[in-house]
Amino acid sequence: MLNRRKVLQAGVTTVAGGLLAGSASSLLAQATGVKSAGVKSTGVKSGPAKGAKLVLLGTKGGPRVGGTRSNPANALVVDGKVYVIDTGMGVTAQIVKAGLPLADIRAIFISHMHSDHQLEFGNLVYNMWAAGALRRPVDAYGPVGIEAMAADFWRLNRMDIATRMSDEGRVDPATLLRAHDFASKQGVVMSDGGVKVSAFTTPHPPLDNLAYRFETPYGSVVYSGDTAYNPALADFAKGADVLVHEVLYVPGVDELVKRANGTPTFRNHLIESHTTAEQVGRIAARAGVKKLVLSHFVPGDMEWITDDMWRGEVAKHFKGEIVVGRDLMEIPLG
Repeated sequence: MLNRRKVLQAGVTTVAGGLLAGSASSLLAQATGVKSAGVKSTGVKSGPAKGAKLVLLGTKGGPRVGGTRSNPANALVVDGKVYVIDTGMGVTAQIVKAGLPLADIRAIFISHMHSDHQLEFGNLVYNMWAAGALRRPVDAYGPVGIEAMAADFWRLNRMDIATRMSDEGRVDPATLLRAHDFASKQGVVMSDGGVKVSAFTTPHPPLDNLAYRFETPYGSVVYSGDTAYNPALADFAKGADVLVHEVLYVPGVDELVKRANGTPTFRNHLIESHTTAEQVGRIAARAGVKKLVLSHFVPGDMEWITDDMWRGEVAKHFKGEIVVGRDLMEIPLG
């Protein structure tokens, strides 16, 4: 009786002889950044692309599925290295759609422990491992609980991990993910060559949220994460080249509450836990940022709320450049 290894080998041999081999190789190459053995090389090594850009992977606030926006996730690419900020549902697929090789991911940052921001934290790393793209240790940073979440994820998937290690000769993925709880209110969480990352704790009742500031050779970027209106966040973002800030539109929330048969308590919770569009304008103006990028839209699935509506509320106070974010939008730095 064939064991699982022989079945897998037989399947690979069969596929390699047909057209599916080309499709499979192409998909693997896209995900891992590894050129297929069947693709002729030019002999020229291009090396990592120089420069930096933001990629908005998912711009919808909340865990709801559907609509034109994906759940919260972002990527900052600096000289070919990818830093992922938040890992909402579908983050791996969005990374592949954006053309970012999974093998280029160096670190993951989680803002807080709401599911729309961390649901696929473990899955992202696991997909990297299963695709052969997890070739070096990846660091993950987040609020207290991220270390326990990583350990729990490996326990949850222990049967599949053991099977793949035995049948496919893989190393234990737990040895390639280094999770770090960040318990301080503010401070440096990572320094990776030319990239330094600091965190600042801001309220998102009933949780705390970590805002992140990235200093790169090409400029500075601040991610607000989810936050109630907090003028102190403007001080953290002072002079940044780009501020990516969550945003709430009050008339949209009123419609959302009606749709959900919610109560005044539910409405108040949403407004008190997030930052309205007008308040975002105040934060950006006080911080003196060069460019404001709106993301994590609350609500994020009501198409009657136009870009001009979002922009108009913000522009009451902020006179700089305002970008209404969309999934897979790229924003260059420098």
